[in-house]
Amino acid sequence: MSKKNDHPFRKKWGQNFLSDTNLLNKIARTIDPKEDDHFLEIGPGEGALTERILPFVNDMVAIEIDPLLKEYLENQPILQGLHVVHGDVLLQNIEDLPIHNPVRVIGNIPYNITSPIIFWLIEQLDYWNDAFIMMQKEVADRISANVNTKAYGRLTVVAGAYLDFDYCFTIKPDVFIPKPKVDSAIVRFTKKPTPLIDDNNYLRFNKIVSTAFSQRRKMLRNTLKSWDIPKEIQKEIGFNRRPETLSIEEFVSMV
Repeated sequence: MSKKNDHPFRKKWGQNFLSDTNLLNKIARTIDPKEDDHFLEIGPGEGALTERILPFVNDMVAIEIDPLLKEYLENQPILQGLHVVHGDVLLQNIEDLPIHNPVRVIGNIPYNITSPIIFWLIEQLDYWNDAFIMMQKEVADRISANVNTKAYGRLTVVAGAYLDFDYCFTIKPDVFIPKPKVDSAIVRFTKKPTPLIDDNNYLRFNKIVSTAFSQRRKMLRNTLKSWDIPKEIQKEIGFNRRPETLSIEEFVSMV
């Protein structure tokens, strides 16, 4: 597939395109597309990964925020059959896209919206089966962080209540154009067979966790004093603790 060398990289959209053929093939093998799959790609860029998935699957939709890239993708003969949606993925509902669901999700996403996209996936659990997301390695480490570590935080807790994840492999900066300053990682997300929090309590759970970690150095008795958490739960957990010392299950018990 010919590349559009004169495409202006948009810093506001965090564009970094993969340029290494061997790595792209490795990612495609890791994803392992099947004939009956329905794929949703977030931020296809110039379609380097898209062209390695599209020929092997039932149907595929790509969401691209850059209008120049949308036009470029739609004019590539090798991508015939790809449906390109122009817009911000965070404003999309999977069930409204022109594709059968549940989908499999792939994406080399802007690092500054990694957390919002993970929360977006959680809010649409019914409409996807698994997701392979390329992200900043630091964020991947936060997702899988252990209790009582600096990396452990809101993302760890909320994602861990709904999702299982596998760290696939690390990607060095020199395989991107333009080259980022940090290492990246591919992470596969799947849904827990039974979420630790039901849909009706998602917003409350997310807000409690967010509030608790908004002032990491303060004890829960200070950060969560405005929340109507039963006294017996407060006593059982020990509200003289800081948020990074609580397990995911202890946060769940507050809801």
